[in-house]
Amino acid sequence: MPRHALRDGLRVEAGKRPHLGRTDPRDTLGLSGKDEAADVVARCSERLEALQSLLASEDRRSLLLVLQGMDASGKDGVARALCGAMNPMILRMAAFGVPTKPELRHDFLWRIARELPERGRVGLFNRSHYEDVLVVRVDGLVPEETWRPRYGQIARFEERLAETGTTVVKVMLHISRDEQLERLRERAQDPLKRWKFSADDLRKRDRWDAYMAAYEDAIEATGTEDAPWYVVPADRKWARNALVLEILTHVLEGMDLPEPPPPEGLPPGFLPGT
Repeated sequence: MPRHALRDGLRVEAGKRPHLGRTDPRDTLGLSGKDEAADVVARCSERLEALQSLLASEDRRSLLLVLQGMDASGKDGVARALCGAMNPMILRMAAFGVPTKPELRHDFLWRIARELPERGRVGLFNRSHYEDVLVVRVDGLVPEETWRPRYGQIARFEERLAETGTTVVKVMLHISRDEQLERLRERAQDPLKRWKFSADDLRKRDRWDAYMAAYEDAIEATGTEDAPWYVVPADRKWARNALVLEILTHVLEGMDLPEPPPPEGLPPGFLPGT
């Protein structure tokens, strides 16, 4: 299957509902196995090395990758894969947990705006402003008259980012309930992973359907041409990582980043042909 067909199967059309129950979390979108996925990762990593340099050289635009998903869906795994493919001087990562008391004294987008990537940089959000229409909604932390207007606030916020030079890409890592349970058990059993385990993760599983409905509403309400959503099947880690790196590569290529001219002020003969 050609690579563009993989991406076309992941992107949610602007304003459309994704219907997560009809999306197979084990789907590989044509990737035949771990070997082919590794080839995709290697190819995308090589391409990203060049594209990120062009982004930094241009120093006019930035890219923001938003990762959302249920607990154990692989947000940290994708972040590790991306770190292996990108220059740490260009990639800026931020993770958003429970808001602190100082953060709660501001509107919900305040802490998000503080972590936006600078021009010439790539930002990675591990969770994001969408927690304020997902967890906040399902757990009833604020009333509906507070969280529902946030869809519009988020859409306008991302529209402004696009207008001022930040390309926004949003990825929902779609894991199955059974696979999540296996990964949570693995966390609880492995001493090196127990720090990531929380009994609250098990409580949230009891509200799985409510979370899926919240994700569908958020994706439908905030997906736009300038800030699209991609639903990436996340049960197979090797496919998940390959697909996210491919999405990022595709988006950066679509930015038509120019090759920088030779530096000014070089002495004659410093470069061949000069």
